[in-house]
Amino acid sequence: MIKKLSKYLKGLGWLCVASALGMIVEAMCELALPSVANSVYEMVKTSTGDPADLKLKIGKIGLLMLIMAIVGFCGGLMTMKTSSVASQKFSYRLRKAMYDKISSFSFKNIDTFSTSSLTTRLTNDVTMLQNTLMMGLRILVRAPALLIVSAVFAFSINAKLSMILLVLFPVMIVIIAVILKFGFPMFQKMQKKIDNINRVVQENLIGIRVVKAYVREDREKDKFHEASDDLANQGSKASGLIITVMPIMMLLMNFVIIYIYYKGSIDASNKLMDVGQISVLANYIVQVLMNIMMVSMLMLQLTRAKACGDRVVEVLDTEIDIVNPENPFKPTESKGEVEFKNVSFGYNDGMDILTDVSFKAKAGSVVGIIGSTGCGKSSLVNLIPRLYDVSGGEILVDGVNVKDYDIEALRELIGVVLQKNVLFTGTIKENIKWGKQDATDEEIISACKAAQAHDFIMSQPDGYDTELSQGGLNLSGGQKQRLCIARAIIKQPKILILDDSTSAVDTATEAKIRECFYKELKDTTVLIIAQRISSVAQADEIIVLDDGKIDSVGNHEELMQTSEIYQEIYKTQQKGVME
Repeated sequence: MIKKLSKYLKGLGWLCVASALGMIVEAMCELALPSVANSVYEMVKTSTGDPADLKLKIGKIGLLMLIMAIVGFCGGLMTMKTSSVASQKFSYRLRKAMYDKISSFSFKNIDTFSTSSLTTRLTNDVTMLQNTLMMGLRILVRAPALLIVSAVFAFSINAKLSMILLVLFPVMIVIIAVILKFGFPMFQKMQKKIDNINRVVQENLIGIRVVKAYVREDREKDKFHEASDDLANQGSKASGLIITVMPIMMLLMNFVIIYIYYKGSIDASNKLMDVGQISVLANYIVQVLMNIMMVSMLMLQLTRAKACGDRVVEVLDTEIDIVNPENPFKPTESKGEVEFKNVSFGYNDGMDILTDVSFKAKAGSVVGIIGSTGCGKSSLVNLIPRLYDVSGGEILVDGVNVKDYDIEALRELIGVVLQKNVLFTGTIKENIKWGKQDATDEEIISACKAAQAHDFIMSQPDGYDTELSQGGLNLSGGQKQRLCIARAIIKQPKILILDDSTSAVDTATEAKIRECFYKELKDTTVLIIAQRISSVAQADEIIVLDDGKIDSVGNHEELMQTSEIYQEIYKTQQKGVME
């Protein structure tokens, strides 16, 4: 993990070195101050000369201590600045790399992770790694340096008293080992609990209108409280390490201080050491213990960071299953012919959704696809732009296997209106321009008229410059569908896929949209997935799917004569209309 993440520190070495140097300067100044202060005590104790001369010497030493304090402050300031900049740049690079990777995920890759988990990994996990790096740059040099130098100074003052450190070191090592052993799995579970609480919040906020419509606020509050309690309980278990470790270490430190002052006073009374050295020795011993505590806290932070780092690396290491071939095909022109040859497809569970599907959609034709819910209609059209890849067989666009296409070039040929209508925060005009970034106002208006969206757009407060809320929540379902259709039409694709895209539109408006397809998209191959027969009745060819297989193919009149499934759907819908 460390090796994989360290590449995002490339070019930041000078900041890390500057941080280390600043910390070394601060540590040296901090370590020297007790000894310099003790020299004042010794000077006063042994002075027999002129008091004015003594006062001058003490003043010089005081000035030296002030300079050392200022230099130490500057060193610490440099460390704080450089460590902050280095950690911020590291997190920026890492978060960008993750976002770029997620953006290139296929639908299959996206299905592997939940949205809430990816959100947590991009935010909370990366922030934890950033904080750990910043903490590490500040402590990793300081703590060991202060620990070693303080121990050397302590032994130089009184080796016998300082031997207590040799007793404490094994105890501290055991404590750190316990942190590493039990902390990592705790923090792994904690990050998953954060995923869960993000999922609950996300679902509730996105579906807040449904929640209120069904008066389920209390149930959603209970779900949030359950998720929050789970996180709090897991956090308490993880924090229990700190709660347990800190008092133990403080107890050990206080015991050592008492021991130093007790034994030191005995040695001082026996003329084995000076009284002033007792305080200096205690100071150095405390420095050693405090830095051991800092190292243990860093280890605890590293334990949680490892849990977060593993989750980040899992995203970065995800193998993208849909990629460009070595020599991708980029068409100079396209007719828009689509052919399925013995296509089979299944999701991650291994069961085939589609089995041995074969048909040809001629260039410029309108093909309807109809069947019962769950028969594989949406799965079928998702294979054309390679949102998923086939499990068996092949799909040809203009006689070329879609797997041989440059992915971007392939998707440029295709306009898609998916079942779920997705609009983005911004103006109506900006959303339409997703289909064509350099579209003129005339092209936008023309596309919206074709999608029967122009009239309702003009009734909005600011027309095409009306701001849409997140997901277009200030529009009706039918209005959102028509904007999505306009966004696809303005692209002027060679292949247009409409996945049940007029389900929220009234039949009269739907008829006008279909008429547009026949008049203004003559050279575009249109594939219409629909629940209503009226939506596909005028199609050149209709494919009837049943349980992932093609039951029959033909136009409306032919299917009314030959397909029992089509006849049943028609009768059921006509019965509903008559009633």
